[in-house]
Amino acid sequence: MNRALSIRGKGRKDANKEAPKHTFSMSTFRGMRESELSKKLFKLIKTENHAISAYETAGRERVSIASQLSDWGESTNDDSISDLSDKIGVLMSEIGEQEDLYAQNLEDYRSVLKQIRNTESSVQPSRDNKAKISDEIAKLKYKEPTSPRIVTLEQELVRAEAQNLVAEAQLTNITRQKLKEAYDLNFAATIERAEKQIILARYGRRLLNLLDDTPVVPGDVRQPFANAGEARNILNEAESELQAWHPSLDPIHSNAGGLGTNLMPAEDQTTTTASEAPMSEAEMPMSHHQTTTGHSSAAMEDSTNPVQGEGTHLEKAVAA
Repeated sequence: MNRALSIRGKGRKDANKEAPKHTFSMSTFRGMRESELSKKLFKLIKTENHAISAYETAGRERVSIASQLSDWGESTNDDSISDLSDKIGVLMSEIGEQEDLYAQNLEDYRSVLKQIRNTESSVQPSRDNKAKISDEIAKLKYKEPTSPRIVTLEQELVRAEAQNLVAEAQLTNITRQKLKEAYDLNFAATIERAEKQIILARYGRRLLNLLDDTPVVPGDVRQPFANAGEARNILNEAESELQAWHPSLDPIHSNAGGLGTNLMPAEDQTTTTASEAPMSEAEMPMSHHQTTTGHSSAAMEDSTNPVQGEGTHLEKAVAA
């Protein structure tokens, strides 16, 4: 693809380019309150939300353009163009619907990233507490080397380090698991969108071949459009192929099945006391309400057969 192997290179001209700035909103205040540990992921999730909105807008615009194409074709008073522009518009509308479905699936992926961000936020106090106690010990040793409080603080530091050790293990466990799960959803959604739009585009090209573009001289009359039945069959075939589509993906393998509700290996749950856990159950994100081998059940129900139902442009046109 003629790209560098990493986008982190400092020497590249576009290394410091950022996404377009967005308007100031309440979410900006939320970003200011984010812990240092979770700020980068918070920014990524927020930017992804803008991208998802762009896909939704693109889908709506594509449907609108398809409708305008059909209206224009009808106004040409050319039976061939009128018929084919309408049917091409149906396929273009369905392409727009795929953009909207893609945006919905990206929301699933984004919600998984939020679980990592929430865990990062809950680990930050543990890090801060350990650093605070270490600083207090260092100051006392410098100002009052014989202070009896040093012993007490050192005991507190041992407990804080133990608590932080558990927190860091929980963070790395959830980060690795959810990173795989999130981008499994992302790439599966991208493949679905691409494959379905390829199907629609190929049928669109077949429709174009039905239009006779042989030049005429002034006074000649075009022959009536004789391919209306074939054009309708093409739409039928497009609908059938979309309905028959199913994901064919290499599975994303995961060894995180033994992760317990406290974000630690299940066999270690008995050895982790409540006092060691840096996060309460309420603070902890869900650890495995989704699988890492494909879409969530809700997303799969929507994505595997989006052309079914009375509301799709393609099915309405076929039924007409």
